[in-house]
Amino acid sequence: MDLETLLLPFRFAFMQNAFLICILVSVPTALMSCFLVMKGWALMGDAVSHAVLPGIVLAYVLGLPLILGAFAAGMTCAVATGYLSENSRVKQDTVMGVVFSGMFGLGIVLYVSIETNAHLDHILFGNMLGVDTGELWTAGIISLGVGGLLAVKWRDWLLHAFDPAQAQASGLRTGWLHYGLLAMLSLTIVATLSAAGLILAIGLLIAPGTIAFLLVRQFATMLWLSVLICMGAMLTGTYLSFFLDSAPAPTIILILTAFFIAAFVRRQIQTRRASRIAQRREAIT
Repeated sequence: MDLETLLLPFRFAFMQNAFLICILVSVPTALMSCFLVMKGWALMGDAVSHAVLPGIVLAYVLGLPLILGAFAAGMTCAVATGYLSENSRVKQDTVMGVVFSGMFGLGIVLYVSIETNAHLDHILFGNMLGVDTGELWTAGIISLGVGGLLAVKWRDWLLHAFDPAQAQASGLRTGWLHYGLLAMLSLTIVATLSAAGLILAIGLLIAPGTIAFLLVRQFATMLWLSVLICMGAMLTGTYLSFFLDSAPAPTIILILTAFFIAAFVRRQIQTRRASRIAQRREAIT
């Protein structure tokens, strides 16, 4: 394969927009994934990503920007989940499963009951090769806001993730931290709608942080490494999809899965090697 063929994807405007949306989306999703992993909120990201569908449909019917409907639905799901889990004997993961499946089902019912030119598969699986200037601006603004806030206040959210009681004793407003993280999660999902869609967004919100967690021990290093992993996987997946004639979003998720398997195997090898060294030292002493 010659150089001209390798550079062919960069000549098309739709591929240039796809690469740009990858760069913009990778920052907030990767940073959010670190906090979701440390806080044990993997299912929360899944719940909110599915729950935004009825908000999108209602916003379309009312003639409002889709971003407003998606954000409102995501926050409704998050707040409802928190309220039900705190005021019932049911565990939080069970409540999240009920709430997000119910809202997702409501979104499907609303969608099929109206006439629209919007394709459901674009909402569910993304339309990275068809992003327009407005979607690029939306993703860029959200990426700048969410990424900047997490980069500045990451220590506060890290303390809140590990020990909410200590965070409150330290004078931090834990309520603001809790719902602020949920709000940024909803905004991040909105930014990924055009890139990965609702269903595959959960992969971008979990995999980068998990992979970085397996590779490093310091949280600060975990943050920037997750961004590099997510951005690299998104750019590589989009590039390969051009030649494989596949959809970019599933290709990206497959690459992230391969990265996770490689990181897991590496971690297992290191653990076993350290165990053997410790056993040899004990045998010598």
